Amino acid sequence: MRLCFLVEENYRHDGMPNEVIRQLTAWGHQVDVLRPGGSLLHMTEAVRAGTHDAWVLKTVSGGPGLTLLEAAASAGMTTVNDARSIRGVRDKALAAAIGRARGLPLPRTYAAARPELLAELPASEYPLVVKPADGSSGRAVHLVASPDRLAAMAPELAREGMLIAQPYVPNSGIDIKVYCVGGELYATERRSPLHPEHAVRERRVPLPAEVAAVADQVGAVYGLDLYGVDVLLGPDGPVVVDVNDFPSFRKVPDAVARVARAVLGLARAGQETAAGGPTGRCGAVEQHGAVEQYGAVEQYGAVGGSSPAGRAHPDPVPGTGAVEITLPAQAAAPAQDSGAVRAAAPAHVPAAAGEGA
Repeated sequence: MRLCFLVEENYRHDGMPNEVIRQLTAWGHQVDVLRPGGSLLHMTEAVRAGTHDAWVLKTVSGGPGLTLLEAAASAGMTTVNDARSIRGVRDKALAAAIGRARGLPLPRTYAAARPELLAELPASEYPLVVKPADGSSGRAVHLVASPDRLAAMAPELAREGMLIAQPYVPNSGIDIKVYCVGGELYATERRSPLHPEHAVRERRVPLPAEVAAVADQVGAVYGLDLYGVDVLLGPDGPVVVDVNDFPSFRKVPDAVARVARAVLGLARAGQETAAGGPTGRCGAVEQHGAVEQYGAVEQYGAVGGSSPAGRAHPDPVPGTGAVEITLPAQAAAPAQDSGAVRAAAPAHVPAAAGEGA
């Protein structure tokens, strides 16, 4: 298969997705890597491209990659995750509205374009959790104890653009992070960004049934196949505090191979849907048009595995100057798959999706 990965500069040297690219290449697939933040994008040509089986996005919130992914989706190409689903969780204000309307256990959520507007909230809503609507990786998450403290933080918060505020849900200070890949759920626990005083290292934990049910519901509500969800255990049960498309999958056993198989499975499912086959969470697709150049593209591997895994090919566009990078060696993964929980409504990824091209 031929895949296009959109990788923001923040993830240029990260194991996820670089090791997934390396694995797919080793299996004989061709992977083109486009770095939206470091390339001049020819948008009018990008939407006409049609030779990739799927486009995969690994970006920061607010990065330019989602725009390009949406352009590919508008041309009928398969995207991982579905571009509309990604937009639905990248905007945390939108995600809260969608989730609450569909019955997910999320806190009450307020949105404000300027921090001084949050002063309208009554004192009964404090303490508040305030964070950017486009935040990621725990950036700029604040626990605000009182209206006076909020007023003092206004200059700092003003730099963050659209904000969301939620009443703080009492909890132990430990979040449960649930990863969904290949229709299976894996759980870790880690310190909440609101409680830096807890000395907790992220580790695999058994997944409680009530948390598994919520995590699976998240995928159905937002239409995601590869995702992570942060859950805290409040007085009334699990509460969803964040949803991430294409997370790090830390602590998931054999994560690189699992994610690579899931990407292949979703790409094949898109092809089947285009041919009138079964449908799933990634919607109908139709590939068309000749491939066009749309920016500096790096190619990895070739069908049949004629190129060494992880070696960057010369830039196919004269003069664009794509940078050759060396991918890190694949990290060793635990041999055991214990702890996986099959989702009640698994994604359309076969248990053995097949590694060959």
